[in-house]
Amino acid sequence: MLDGVMNAVHRLNTDYLQRYPDEAIQIVAGLNTEDIIELLHAQPAALAIRIWGSLSTEIAADVIEGLDNGLVKQLLSRSDPVRAARFMAFLKADKRHDYLSMLPPAKAKELEGLMVYPDDSAGAIMDPRFLTLHGYMTVRDALQRIRRHKPRFTRQLFVVDDQGRLEHMVEIQDMALSETGNTLVTLSKPVPAAVLITANREEVVAQFDSHKITDLPVVDVSGMLVGIIHHDAIVSAVKAESSADILTMVGANKDERAFSSPMFVVRKRLPWLQINLLTAFLAASVVGLFESTIAQFTALAVLLPVVAGQSGNTGAQALAVTMRGLALHEISTSHWRRVAMKEIGAGLVNGLAIALVTASGVLLWSSSFGLALVIGIAMVISMVAAGLSGVIIPIVLSSLGQDPAQSSSIILTTVTDITGFFTFLGIATLMTGML
Repeated sequence: MLDGVMNAVHRLNTDYLQRYPDEAIQIVAGLNTEDIIELLHAQPAALAIRIWGSLSTEIAADVIEGLDNGLVKQLLSRSDPVRAARFMAFLKADKRHDYLSMLPPAKAKELEGLMVYPDDSAGAIMDPRFLTLHGYMTVRDALQRIRRHKPRFTRQLFVVDDQGRLEHMVEIQDMALSETGNTLVTLSKPVPAAVLITANREEVVAQFDSHKITDLPVVDVSGMLVGIIHHDAIVSAVKAESSADILTMVGANKDERAFSSPMFVVRKRLPWLQINLLTAFLAASVVGLFESTIAQFTALAVLLPVVAGQSGNTGAQALAVTMRGLALHEISTSHWRRVAMKEIGAGLVNGLAIALVTASGVLLWSSSFGLALVIGIAMVISMVAAGLSGVIIPIVLSSLGQDPAQSSSIILTTVTDITGFFTFLGIATLMTGML
């Protein structure tokens, strides 16, 4: 008699789940883990897969641990691959390995591939372990779920629809002060910002900077919430990015570490050192063009590093500001004229100020008005050219689809050296009669 009653209950459950899936999923999500496990074991495999695939990730993770291996294998093998990959990413590494080992190699490889995102993308730095809430839930139900799953502390929780698409957000303090019978939709606020899972790190940083938020939701192309980027994660990522940029700007490899092997260091650095040597010879060849002038006025050789060093510093300042603007999307390559004019103006004013000081010093040192005039003019021209170069180099690299940080310092040094040497020595050659 009892078996007959239980069979009837199972048939009714199956019929209700098939006829009214949306309403049924809401009810199932509110059951405790043991009841959901029992329900899934009692259903045909296709229906169990459908139910499990509709559960929020944190509930699905609790449930799957209580299922037998045969059903687990079917769930992961026959579920939507993208959904299964998101579930796998939610798990800790050891659990993920256990479940992948149950699957055929081809399926396991497919899921592993779906869990990998480019290093520079939002998907690579997001936290896939987040709490899923729905607008129809009461504050009481939401708080119970928070206590049960203990999500990472955050000021905001995000609300999704029945398909998992991001809809709203709820502030923790609003939930704490609200009546427990109120639904989350009454407390919901618009989401100030979200990024696609394929967004690059610069876009993520720009969203944090623009909206002053602590957590940034990550969605896929259909709008489904797939992860959260926490503020501390993006800070760490930006630190890593900055250190990588510093390395690439000077020709070192971003994979190099303090204890990298000597041969690894040689392989990564030597090509750029060879390129740097070539550029040094280019600068030296410019000096060679004016060998006779230098031989006639040896003071020029003493002052060459002054001009080159000052223009190099000017270019480095412009380069750093331009690269930051590109990285944070404050500017794009189409803004090059405006940025270039700003740096030309700054270079002109700074050049005049530095030229005045330099010329005065040279006049006192050499008692040569002509030499002071030459270095003053050269200083202004070379600093303006250096500021312009600091803008043009990263923008050209960016427009060509290259990383603007990639050895831009080496290119800039070459340009500023050649410009400084040619300007100073060229003007000196033209004004030989005044020296």
